[in-house]
Amino acid sequence: MISDADGTPLVVHTTPANVRDEKPCVQMVESMPTIKQPRGRPRKKPGSLIGDRGYGFTWIIAAIVLMRIVSLLCPRESSHGSGLGKRRWVIERTMSWLSNFRRLKLCYERTARHFQAFHELAACLVCAKKLALMG
Repeated sequence: MISDADGTPLVVHTTPANVRDEKPCVQMVESMPTIKQPRGRPRKKPGSLIGDRGYGFTWIIAAIVLMRIVSLLCPRESSHGSGLGKRRWVIERTMSWLSNFRRLKLCYERTARHFQAFHELAACLVCAKKLALMG
């Protein structure tokens, strides 16, 4: 999942359990929707990308930098205590919001397309709840 700084889900992508975290990362960043800004053109890509050591492969960091995105991905060989947990809690909170939907807690679906659809529906409900709180 990719979210904005407030925890609003922007991209949700489910994979089988045996797929490592870094595999769909670049594809997810490239598939991000445009984000309307108060002034100027809509943004297609984020200003920075934050992630844990599961995304800290050198080829991912290089791909993110080539997209002109500031990479705050924690490198795999770095020591613990990088301080990313101070900002990464936002995505952890958003993922816990999705896990509150009973249908997603246990996988009842037999096809990946159905499971993906329920994740996208849950993300839409999270966005709707955030909009209801704002207005």
